[in-house]
Amino acid sequence: MNQLARLPSPALPVPLLVAVAGDKASTRFLEFFAANIRNANTRRAYSRAVRDFLAWCEDAGVASIAGIAPLHVATWIEGQVQAGLAAPSVKQRLAALRHLFDWLVVGQVMPTNPAASVRGPQHIVKGGKTPVLDPAEARTLLDSIDTSTPIGLRDRALIALMVYSFARVGAALGMKVEDVYTQSRRLWVRLREKGGKAHAMPCHHNLEEYLTAYIDGCKLRDDPKGPLFRTVPNRGGQLTRTAMAQPDAYRMIGRRAAAAGIGTKVGNHSFRATGITAYLKNSGTLEKAAAMANHASTRTTQLYDRRHEEMSLDEVERIGI
Repeated sequence: MNQLARLPSPALPVPLLVAVAGDKASTRFLEFFAANIRNANTRRAYSRAVRDFLAWCEDAGVASIAGIAPLHVATWIEGQVQAGLAAPSVKQRLAALRHLFDWLVVGQVMPTNPAASVRGPQHIVKGGKTPVLDPAEARTLLDSIDTSTPIGLRDRALIALMVYSFARVGAALGMKVEDVYTQSRRLWVRLREKGGKAHAMPCHHNLEEYLTAYIDGCKLRDDPKGPLFRTVPNRGGQLTRTAMAQPDAYRMIGRRAAAAGIGTKVGNHSFRATGITAYLKNSGTLEKAAAMANHASTRTTQLYDRRHEEMSLDEVERIGI
């Protein structure tokens, strides 16, 4: 049991309804989060959903996890909808229950999956909701950054990486110095996307300039195994050897956007959508955009294509009153 104590904290402690079902159920429950889910964000979200549901079941008088029925799942899901939780969030919570119970059924802890027959709320996605910048705003933001300090060189390089390579913030922050390399006389970046998929991209000439200035200006070449984007103890100080986290990037982007006078409330994901939209506006193809963004389907890429928003604005301006 000492080894179990070292499992990721989101999986501990075992909820009461699982514990009363026996050691086998408890071990299988922990294994679901520790061995079956590799993505830390998914693990946190699923753990929160499962714990909320099991706490609700306990309040409803369910004695053990083996006593959970489809009616319990359906009632809880309906409660989430009535509480105003967004449809995608409700569907994610239902998915967490389905996957957990599937895992427990395979482990012979439960005879059937009580969430298998429960339907979530309908949700049809026609377009993305992530705020994006137009090319002029993105250019203004990059040019507004003071690069006379290590933090300025870092921030410009990080934002440019997400714009020009369509990188997710998690993949960007997970890079090591050696993931920026030269091939065929061009600078390339190596990204590790969702599911551990490796994805290499040649650098746009602006990105090549910004990454080179950052790496050389901050003397990072001597530490190839170290994180590429690092924290700074204070805004005028030197880089540490600790990798930036997503909240660090989010706060940085907010500060930089405000300083540049940009009113759009951008976040970590905005630059991926900004880059894809700019590429498509310049006669890029959806298929190539999907490959560059490492999307399995062009349907996903279409969610980042915001050209229709400009068309809608142009049409609204035709109302000549």
